[in-house]
Formats: sequence, structure tokens, C-alpha cells
Amino acid sequence: MASRMQDSDPLLTPAEVASMFRVDPKTVTRWAKAEKLTAIFTLGGHRRYRASEVRALLHGGNGGIPQQRTGE
Repeated sequence: MASRMQDSDPLLTPAEVASMFRVDPKTVTRWAKAEKLTAIFTLGGHRRYRASEVRALLHGGNGGIPQQRTGE
């Protein structure tokens, strides 16, 4: 049976994405609901995010994801 997913692009949990952006995991969920980040749902209904997409957003292609503010 062929796999639908590519093994070369791992999936990240909301907590892992949140850690990379230094935001709360609920913020990552809001980004997904606002279609700023593509969510993939597991059979159990949990959200996962493609590592390649997250890395692209993290390194400048933010597609509307606000930058973290400092000094507030």
C-alpha cells in the first residue's frame, strides 16, 4: 500500500510550531483557522503542520503571520 505522505516532510504538532515562533499553541491554531498556515488533521482530529511550510514562514515568507513584538 502506497503512503499518502512524503517521509521527507515531517509533520509538527501545534506545540512544536508554537515553540519555533515563540507564541502560544492556541495562536498557531488561530493562524490555521485564518488560513495563514495549512493544517493537516490526523485520524484522531489533531492538527499537524508541514515542517517545510513552517520553516518557510519562519524564514521570511510570513504570508501575513505577524512578527513577534518585543519590549511590550
